[in-house]
Amino acid sequence: WKPVLLLLSPPAFSTTCARCAKDRRLRQKRAISERQLTRYFVDQRKVRVVGGQGGGGGHSFYSEPRKVFGGPDGGNGGDGGHVILKADQQMKSLSSVFPFYQGFHGERGGSKNCYGANGAHMYVKVPVGTLVKEDGRVVADLTEHGEEYIAAYGGAGGKGNRFFLSNENRAPTFFTPGEPGQERVLQLELKTTAHAGLVGFPNAGKSSLLRAISRAKPAVAAYPFTTLNPHVGIVHYQDYEQVAVADIPGLIKGAHQNRGLGMAFLKHTERCRFLLYVVDLSVPQPWIQLQDLKYELEAYEKGLSERPCAVIGNKIDLAQSRINLPLLREQVAERVIALSALTGDNLEELLLHLRELYDTYVKTQQSRGQSPVKW
Repeated sequence: WKPVLLLLSPPAFSTTCARCAKDRRLRQKRAISERQLTRYFVDQRKVRVVGGQGGGGGHSFYSEPRKVFGGPDGGNGGDGGHVILKADQQMKSLSSVFPFYQGFHGERGGSKNCYGANGAHMYVKVPVGTLVKEDGRVVADLTEHGEEYIAAYGGAGGKGNRFFLSNENRAPTFFTPGEPGQERVLQLELKTTAHAGLVGFPNAGKSSLLRAISRAKPAVAAYPFTTLNPHVGIVHYQDYEQVAVADIPGLIKGAHQNRGLGMAFLKHTERCRFLLYVVDLSVPQPWIQLQDLKYELEAYEKGLSERPCAVIGNKIDLAQSRINLPLLREQVAERVIALSALTGDNLEELLLHLRELYDTYVKTQQSRGQSPVKW
């Protein structure tokens, strides 16, 4: 028999298939369900912070040839580092905050009057709008990007024996250890900072509306309490102004008594400069929804329902909604904007009125000598 040499070609590798697989993985990464988002969005966190311990003082005597009694030369120890909370606009949740932080310790003092190095500060990034409480008392409110709060001070460094040199004691032998750092237990509470807040009952179409006017992708489904976390979408304008709109999870009657999602998400409306009430026009007597929403907001915090607002009548594409629209405008004193988040009808009127509310807010802040919140 004659041997036959078979040349097996290597398996063909298609770059197109690899690119498709990569796109598929990216789509799977983007498609995060609302249940998965609950693991990443955390608006409360209990943290124990301890400042760094100060370095001990040095204990030594100067000595060199022909100078035996050079005197004490032990330097002071370095101070311990602080634990500092710093507001960062890139942070959107408290999920990355650990339950314990400690500052770096200071170094011990050395000979030849050398001071120990100070411990480095420990910076903890938190979202803008984080409220810091201790024993139920508010100690800090981080509302601006880059704002800092010293959560725990580092201990002072100890004194070396050179510090205790005096005319009465020419050769001190004692020194002091470094002081321990401050220890505190803090409660961090996040309140979403946005210009506008979408307030409405479940299935009113708030998440669909936020999808239509921004690039935010909250979960949308035809069952109550689809939205379990606040979502913030950014509306871009041609003059490069950006308006932040927050999708507050749906409220129900008795929310101020912690029914449903309750006060866990009512607090996110406190930071909103103006409110957008989203009403389902297809239900009978839609103005009752507006009255109930205002009552819940006012019962939670006095004056919250009196902020600048607009009423959005959603689902105008339905036949029953066109019948209820004139009835709603008769019962409501505020401006009513009828639109459809599903089909995109009349979204331009909402965007224009949203810009008017934002410009009014900016002028009001500037007249008071305060800087408006920018995104």
